[in-house]
Amino acid sequence: MVSAYPTGIETQNVLKEQLRLFAFNVSPQPAPDIILRFQQELSKRERLAALLEGELNFHGEDSGYASHDVHAFAAKFPPQLPRAFIRGLTNPCDVVLDPMMGSGTTVVEALLEGRQGIGLDIDPLALRLGRVKTMPLDTDSLRDAGSKVISRANTLLSNGKTIERNLSRRFDERTKAFIDYWFLPATQRELMALVLAIQDVTDISTRRFLELTFSSTIITKSGGVSRARDLAHSRPHLDETKIPKNALEQFTLRFRKNLTSIAQLKTNGTTTTPLAGDARSMPIADSSIDLIVTSPPYANAIDYMRAHKFSLVWLGESVVNLSALRAEYIGSERIGGVQYAALPDKPEHTVWQLAERDSSKAAILRKYFVEMKSVFAEMYRVLRGDSAAIVVVGTSVMRDIDVQTHYCLADIAAEVGFDVVGVAQRVLDRNKRMMPARFGKKTDSMIEQRMHEEYVLGLLKPDCLQRRPHADS
Repeated sequence: MVSAYPTGIETQNVLKEQLRLFAFNVSPQPAPDIILRFQQELSKRERLAALLEGELNFHGEDSGYASHDVHAFAAKFPPQLPRAFIRGLTNPCDVVLDPMMGSGTTVVEALLEGRQGIGLDIDPLALRLGRVKTMPLDTDSLRDAGSKVISRANTLLSNGKTIERNLSRRFDERTKAFIDYWFLPATQRELMALVLAIQDVTDISTRRFLELTFSSTIITKSGGVSRARDLAHSRPHLDETKIPKNALEQFTLRFRKNLTSIAQLKTNGTTTTPLAGDARSMPIADSSIDLIVTSPPYANAIDYMRAHKFSLVWLGESVVNLSALRAEYIGSERIGGVQYAALPDKPEHTVWQLAERDSSKAAILRKYFVEMKSVFAEMYRVLRGDSAAIVVVGTSVMRDIDVQTHYCLADIAAEVGFDVVGVAQRVLDRNKRMMPARFGKKTDSMIEQRMHEEYVLGLLKPDCLQRRPHADS
């Protein structure tokens, strides 16, 4: 009897192409026997290599489905990217981790694909996003609660005493100074009316949804209610000529849009767990994770807290506390207290090159590499044997030196113990992925220069019982 399947190398090539078609397309899931053949005939290493050879740009594809578009967030990767690796490298109910969760794209995709998701982050807004974007909610109840909040806020606005009393007493001196600088008095009254109305909502999941909707009226790609322009790109600029939009009107529009988005979230019987946690010291058991897909902060590029505090101060956070937390972020420019650690040759040489031009920048870069070494060590610890980590990294140019972050981090990961299966380049669709924007005539901006592409590192934790040889061994 002649087999219906080709054999040998031809079999592998056919299966790799079928794997890519399944992982990179929104086509129906192939028959279970085909998926089983992926796993039986192709090793995890081979599947990872095949996926890295696929089309990773995803230009022109819809990235706003399900709950992905409920809130703006700088430097989000397209949801199709984690989805491809989740489909190609895991099975239903496997555990997928993003230890630097950010906007929550990976954990949402894990949920949609029927996997258990875990997301870690120390950023308060990232945690708010992760909790809301992965929590299916009853839209009828949400609609009713939102209508009541909007009505209550309008009532509060008509009674100015309650609003003014809260504006004068609710914030410490530095936080109030920040609010006065970035928000006009009329906008402050509108936002305070919304805050007071939302805080009266008793159901915690509903309140979180409404608070995130509130945040999304402030942190937005264009327009917005603050005096900042282009706030969603993380580098706010004061625009004294800007006429902020009415906060209640914007909240109403965003509420309707977010209600439609959250209604599309399908859990497939699985759950996600967004946790407050540091990727350098994860509260996760050894060898318990089946796949990691993450995107660490860029070296010396994006300061998320600059934008995030615009809404967080209205939700109970103080400027002082947020500034202190900002210093703890990976890639922050505060270098006090960082312990020296040896680095592989490539990152060590890059730091040395930079030090000849700017010792302060070199110290910042060394801190970033040392912190990422801790992250890779933790990723290696929590992954099961023969499991993959997908790390999406951007390039950096510091004092005219191309840091080549992808190669430096690949060397650090290899030193920790990972096999570097491949490094793939993807060209950014800047219309979709929000990056710090160029203003005026600053056409030579270093941020602009270094953010046209990024790299996807495919790492594999070897199976301790049966380590596969490298391709060149």
